[in-house]
Amino acid sequence: MVTKEMTIGELLMTYPNVAPILMEVGMHCLGCPSAQAESLADAAMVHGLDADLLVEKINAFLNA
Repeated sequence: MVTKEMTIGELLMTYPNVAPILMEVGMHCLGCPSAQAESLADAAMVHGLDADLLVEKINAFLNA
């Protein structure tokens, strides 16, 4: 299960198949060193997204 406290790096290492979802919502710098260490909540805030909704979307995708 994905949480908003996970870093982008941790998320992509554990679930590489979610990269297209992150790209779709505007997170295009997934490989950037700073993005790798940023939490999903922090990345969502920077991109003007609701972290809880993003986590819901990712978990729904993973559970499908």
